[in-house]
Amino acid sequence: MFARITNLAHDLLGVTHFHQSDSQFFQRKTWKVSCLPACLNSIDSIGLKSIHSDVKIWELDPGDTNMSSQPMEKRDSNVTAQSNSQNSPISVEYEKAMEALSSLINSQKRGEKHHSPGTGGKYKKLERMSMYVKILGLEEHIAGLKIIHVAGTKGKGSTCAFCEAILRESGFRTGLFISPHLIDVRERFRVNGLDISEERFLLHFWECWNCLRENVTEDLPMPPLFQFLTVLALKIFVCEKVDVAIVEVGLGGKKDSTNVIKKPVVCGIASLGMDHMEILGDTLREIASHKAGILKPHIHAFSSPQVAEAMEVLQDRACELGVPLEVAAPLDYKRLNGLKLSLSGDHQFINAGLAISLCKCWLQVTGNWKTLSENDNEKYVLPEAFLRGLSTARLSGRAQIVDDSSFETCKSEGNEISYGNLMFYLDGAHSPERKRRIHSNERKGNKTTKQILLFNCMDSRDPQVLLSRLVNICASSGSHFSKAIFIPNLSIYNKVTSGASIIPMDIRARDLSWQLHLQRMWEKIVNGKDVMLDGKSKMASAENLPSHEFLIESASCHSPEDGFFRRSAVISSLPLSIKWLRDCARENPSLKIQVLVTGSLHLVGDVLKLLRR
Repeated sequence: MFARITNLAHDLLGVTHFHQSDSQFFQRKTWKVSCLPACLNSIDSIGLKSIHSDVKIWELDPGDTNMSSQPMEKRDSNVTAQSNSQNSPISVEYEKAMEALSSLINSQKRGEKHHSPGTGGKYKKLERMSMYVKILGLEEHIAGLKIIHVAGTKGKGSTCAFCEAILRESGFRTGLFISPHLIDVRERFRVNGLDISEERFLLHFWECWNCLRENVTEDLPMPPLFQFLTVLALKIFVCEKVDVAIVEVGLGGKKDSTNVIKKPVVCGIASLGMDHMEILGDTLREIASHKAGILKPHIHAFSSPQVAEAMEVLQDRACELGVPLEVAAPLDYKRLNGLKLSLSGDHQFINAGLAISLCKCWLQVTGNWKTLSENDNEKYVLPEAFLRGLSTARLSGRAQIVDDSSFETCKSEGNEISYGNLMFYLDGAHSPERKRRIHSNERKGNKTTKQILLFNCMDSRDPQVLLSRLVNICASSGSHFSKAIFIPNLSIYNKVTSGASIIPMDIRARDLSWQLHLQRMWEKIVNGKDVMLDGKSKMASAENLPSHEFLIESASCHSPEDGFFRRSAVISSLPLSIKWLRDCARENPSLKIQVLVTGSLHLVGDVLKLLRR
């Protein structure tokens, strides 16, 4: 069954790099809570429970390594449905915490050069971070955390996920801090492989919030969002008594909030590339210099293979600090002993190789490597715990396949009739280099296949580069998107929402000028000439969606005068887009609709949130 599901990945752009989400994504661990301060509280694990019973993606049978093809339950197409538990006392308190977090957002979009309260003033960022740590009484405790600190442009999240799984399988209690979250902020904080529960999150959140709130001054205001989440992560890891904390850098390295960490056990730098140039600089040397900022004097460090320009910067900085810097070779698949990496794609062998080096170094420095490896007779063979970790690590929204199981079947004269086939391929790739990982290889079965692009990206990125490379890669192997849909993200940058937040179907009066710009750029790329919109393009709202025939008609059936262009449309909201795709699939049961969602992790998170309803 698992092989059959993973083979579906070939259907869209030859996506051998997509993986099916596992059930761990939807589980959490619950804990006994006392009135003692968090750092003194005795933690007692009392089991697992599902947090969203209405999740609609493949469920992993704990007793089988294969994926179950049975959806957990039938789901209505109304994407505005809310969690049944939303009105529980904990949920109400959780929404209050989300409102508090939202008040810490100081600009609408990352990359805007906008100085708001909490970002300037008397102290620099890392000075403020150190002061927040002292206020929370965590300074000595953090020094006792055995931390793996990872920076990079591409793959740092995957590297951290591999490290966490490897060390957890090695018998250690793990803490993982990653970003961004896709559906719920608790995804950023994993303890022993599971997102922290609402109960434990609220306990640590309010202690952290109240303590900082009581000590703010004009010179030291409340920290902006990511700074707060960073100190909260450190507090959680201290109070939950983790053996190892794996911390992913947010942005850059030198000035990143996570660089309040003074003495990690080992540092890692994943593959470097051109990204966030509005903040980090427009040359690879400048970007590498920021990333190298996490290196600490005489602390071991490993880097993925880099281009010469970037490696020279890393080596120079390492030499200045007396850092033993080694290049981690990509993992040879033969060392997996027949197993497969749980995170799919050839690039993951680079990230896995870095994770292996980081974990081995951590085990050696902490005095645990000899015990773990004493039963391994050959140097080439990876320890069993490493193999288990590499084959079970998880990271949502990166090359993930979600089967939309909202379609029911009806019986007509004794025969079951399917209402459609809709599959979402989600990948948060948003840098030009990451687009190279998507290949094309159209495969046709008994059903007619339509491949759709669902796209948005931040306006601080260059969509011309992203879209052009995506189109060129497809064309080079003879595959083309039938249609492209451009939509705004559901998420807004000035509010932190929970997984149970209400989702409006149609969002009125939203500025869609950026989506129209993306559409015009797309039409120019695929048609080879500029397309003048001049107000003729219709922005699809609840009253004005493309016809269902638009999805299946050839490009020649449309012209700019139709309002919807030959290969694309702008729809005013993501929920409307999902509903429209589902309706198209229902009305065309012989159609196989495959939707690639890419360009933004925010967009990927929004789609996952809707598909879970």
